[in-house]
Amino acid sequence: MSFWDRLRGDAHTKGLKRFEPMVPEINAFEPALRALSDPELKGKTAEFRAKLAGKEGEEEKAVLSAIVPEAFAVVREAARRTLGQRHFDVQLLGGMVLNSGAIAEMRTGEGKTLVATLPAYVNALSGRGVHVVTVNDYLSRRDAVWMGQIYDALGLSVAVINHEASFIYDPSHRAAEPGAGLPAGAASPSDPLDKERDATGGFKVVHEFLRPVSRREAYRADITYGTNVEFGFDYLRDNLEYSADKLRQRPFNYAVVDEIDSILIDEARTPLIISAPARDAEGTYRQFASLVAGFSEDKAEEGGPAGDYTVDEKHKSISLTPAGIAKAEKSLGIDNIYTDAGIKFVHHLETAVKAKALYRKDKEYVVKGNEVVIVDEFTGRLQPGRRWSEGLHQAVEAKEGVAIQQESRTYATITYQNFFRMYPTLSGMTGTAATSSEEFYKVYGLDVYVVPTNKPVVRLDKNDQIFRTEAGKFKAIARRVKAAHDKGQPVLIGTVSIEKNELLSQFLKSEGVPHTMLNAKPEYAEREGETVAQAGKKGAVTIATNMAGRGVDIKLGGNPNTPESYEEVKGLGGLFVLGTERHEARRIDNQLRGRSGRQGDPGETQFFVSLEDPLMRVFASDMLKNMMGRLGMPEDEAIEHRMISRALESAQEKIEGFNFDARKHVLEFDDVINQQRSSVYARRRTLLTGSLDEVEAELLSVVGAAGAAGTEGTAASSRPAERAPLRSAQTARTLDAAAPSVPSPAAIVEKKYAEFGRDAFLAAARIVLLQTIDMYWVEHLEVMDYTRGSVNLRAYGQRDPLVEYKKEGLRLFKEMQAAVSGQVARLLPNIVPVQNGVPAKTDIQKEAEAITAGGGTGAASAAAGPGPAASAEPGRNDLCPCGSGKKYKNCGLKDTDEHRQRMAGK
Repeated sequence: MSFWDRLRGDAHTKGLKRFEPMVPEINAFEPALRALSDPELKGKTAEFRAKLAGKEGEEEKAVLSAIVPEAFAVVREAARRTLGQRHFDVQLLGGMVLNSGAIAEMRTGEGKTLVATLPAYVNALSGRGVHVVTVNDYLSRRDAVWMGQIYDALGLSVAVINHEASFIYDPSHRAAEPGAGLPAGAASPSDPLDKERDATGGFKVVHEFLRPVSRREAYRADITYGTNVEFGFDYLRDNLEYSADKLRQRPFNYAVVDEIDSILIDEARTPLIISAPARDAEGTYRQFASLVAGFSEDKAEEGGPAGDYTVDEKHKSISLTPAGIAKAEKSLGIDNIYTDAGIKFVHHLETAVKAKALYRKDKEYVVKGNEVVIVDEFTGRLQPGRRWSEGLHQAVEAKEGVAIQQESRTYATITYQNFFRMYPTLSGMTGTAATSSEEFYKVYGLDVYVVPTNKPVVRLDKNDQIFRTEAGKFKAIARRVKAAHDKGQPVLIGTVSIEKNELLSQFLKSEGVPHTMLNAKPEYAEREGETVAQAGKKGAVTIATNMAGRGVDIKLGGNPNTPESYEEVKGLGGLFVLGTERHEARRIDNQLRGRSGRQGDPGETQFFVSLEDPLMRVFASDMLKNMMGRLGMPEDEAIEHRMISRALESAQEKIEGFNFDARKHVLEFDDVINQQRSSVYARRRTLLTGSLDEVEAELLSVVGAAGAAGTEGTAASSRPAERAPLRSAQTARTLDAAAPSVPSPAAIVEKKYAEFGRDAFLAAARIVLLQTIDMYWVEHLEVMDYTRGSVNLRAYGQRDPLVEYKKEGLRLFKEMQAAVSGQVARLLPNIVPVQNGVPAKTDIQKEAEAITAGGGTGAASAAAGPGPAASAEPGRNDLCPCGSGKKYKNCGLKDTDEHRQRMAGK
C-alpha cells in the first residue's frame, strides 16, 4: 500500500465502515438463539418467509434488509451446531459485502466457503433460488455436502449441478453399496458418515449425502451449487428446447461466485459455445499438419538460421515468411496461395503453423485416450468438452495424429461477461480481487472490498531469485527444497504447466527428495483435494500446477491435524511456498503465496525465475541480461534484489492492462450480438411458455410484417407489426392488400382455424415458429462471425471496425427478422397439426433436441437426419434441386426461366 493510501485510507477497506455497525447487532441475537431447540431454530426460516410473503420489488428489499442481522445470527448458530464452526466477526463482514452485491477479497484460509452461507440463506428466503458458482465439479459437490447440513438444519433444500449429473442434498439417502450397513434416516452425531464428514469434509466428498435427481429438480432447490460452465450451458440448452416442461432453469435471482477472479476474468476469455457437426475436412487438416511438420522458426533477426515462420510471443501470433509461403505453394501445387482459387488454404496453413509453434503438448493441452483436451492455463485443470474455435482444435488433433472431430456449426453462444450480467444481484469472493478492481467495476459494476484477516499475517515474502538459465534455476530449486525437506519443513511448489511439473520432478528425484505430484493428468487430478489438503504435513513436498487444489485448506501438520503435529510444523517455520516462475497476472502469484500463512500461522514464500522464462524473455531489460552475461555467473547462482522484483511486478501490471483491453474489446463486439440474442431468446421464451393467445399474437405479428413487406418494400419490415385481434377489420384489410390475387395470410389462418380448430392449429404454429426462428438464428450467428472477421479490414480505410460491426449487425438482424416473417408466411398453407397436434420435426429441431438431450458438453454433437420438411421449398443451405450444384440461397439461376423449367422437370 502506498504512503497516500495509508494516509487517506485504502478505498477497498474504507467502504467496510458502513457494514461494521451491523456486527454488534448480529452478536446481540446470539444468547437468545442459543436457547432455542433445533426445531425452534428451523422455525426461524418460516418466520422470515412469512414476513416476505406477498412482497415484491423495493418493498421486498426493505424487508430483507431489516431481517439481515437476525438471519445472519441464525446461520451462525446453525453452523455452530452442525459443523462446530462459529463465524468470526470478519466473516460476518464478508457476508455483508456479498449480500450487498459486491466482491469480498478475503485471504486464503479465512473461510470463504463458510462466509457464502450467510448471503445464500438470506437471498434464498424469497423462494426464487440462489446459485453458488464454483470453479469445478468437485468443489460444488464438496461444498453442497459440507455446508448442506447448515441449510438442512434451517429447512432449506440444497442441490448440485455437475457435468452430466445432478444431485440433491438428502441426509436420509444412503448409497446402495454392498455391505454398507448404514441405516436410513436423518444424519445424527453418532452417524459414522456424519463423523467422517466432520473430519474430512473440507477436502473429501461424502457422496452418500447426495441423491441423484433431474436437472430441473436441482434448479428448483432453494440453493444450487454448480460450476460456471454448467450454469452457462444449461442456459443455452434451455434456449434450444421445444417443450416448456423440459426447461431446466428458473429466472435468475442471486449468485455468489467463488474464486470470482478466476471465473469472471481468467476464464472469461473463452465464450461458451454449443455446436453440432457441420462438415468433414479431416483430410485437409492432416494434409496441412504433414506439410508444416518440416517448417522451422525464423531466427534471422537473432543471428540464427532463416526459417518458414516467425513467432510473436507477446501477442501469441505467427507470421509466415516468404520462404515458408513458397514452400507451401510448391507442396500444394499452387502458383499463389493468396489468389481466390487457393485462399481457403491460407487459413488451414496458418492454423497448422499456429498449432505447431504455439500449442505444446502437456502445456496448453494433453492427449487423453484418442482426443486432445485443453488445459486451463490459469488453474492447470483439464477442460473436457471445450474446444478451440476456427479449426485450431482440429489442427492440433491432426498434429498429434488422433481422431479429428468434425468441424461444427454454432447453435448457441454467450460470453461469461454477458451471462453473469443477467443476474439481478451478483456477488463474489476470492483471495485476490483488488488488483483487478477496475475491470470488475467497468465490466460487471462490482465494487471490491478488502476484508481484514481474523489474525495478523506473519508470513515472510522473500524477494525473487533471478537465474541465468532455466536448468540452473531448477538445480537451485532442488537444492533449496532438499534443505527444507531434510529439516522437516513442508514445501508446496507451484509450476505453470504439466511439462514443467514433470521436469521439476526429475530434478527432485536426482536429489533424492520424495514428493507428491499434482497436475491435470487424470491419475493426479482425481485426488486433487486430498493431495493439497496434506501439503502441510511434516516433510511433505508437493509439486502442483498453478492453482491446483484451489479452495482446499492447507493446515499445518496435515488435515485433520493434531495439536502436537500443528505445533511441530509451526516450529519448523510453517509452509514454504516456492513459485517456479512469475505468471502474467499478479493475482495468480498472490494466490500461490496465499496458500501459506493462514489464520496467523508462520510461513515463507519465494519465487525462483530465470532469464529464459517467458515473462523475463519478453519483458526483462537488456541491461539485466547483459550484466548477468558479463559477470560470467554460474547458471545456478542467483541475483536477489527488491528492485528486480518490482520491475517484474511492473511488467505484470502492463500485461494485465493489455489483457484487460483485449477482453474489453472482445466484450464490446459481443455486446452487439448480445442485444440480438436477448431479443431472440425473449421472443422464443414467449412462444415456448406463453398461452395460445400469446402465440396467436406472435403469429399475427410475423405474418403482418410479411404482408407489409410485400406491399411497401423492405423498409416497412423494420416497423413494429400491428398486434391487433385476429378478426380485426384493420388487420384484415392490411394483410389482404398484400396480394389481392392470392389468399392473404389472415385468410389462410382463418381457414386453418375452421379446418383444424384454433387450439390444434396454434399448437402446431408454435412449433413452426420456433423452428423457423432457430433456423435463421443459427445462420445469423454464422454470418455475424464472418462479418466480425471482415470489418477489421475496414480499419485500413480509417473506419472504426466496432462502429462498422454495429451497422452491419443491425442490418443483418433486420434482414433475419424479415426472413423469419417471410418464411412463416410461406409455410402457413402447409402447416398441418399431425402427430397428436405437433408437426413433423425439421432438421434444426432434431439437432437442437440431440444437443439438449446430451446435457454435458459445449461441443455437443447432433446428426441432422433427413426428416420431413414443413414446406416443399428447399432450405437455404440445401443443394438447389435445379441441378446447379450450388446451395439454394446462392443459386444464380433463381427467378429465371431456365430455373423454373429445371424445377418443373424434377
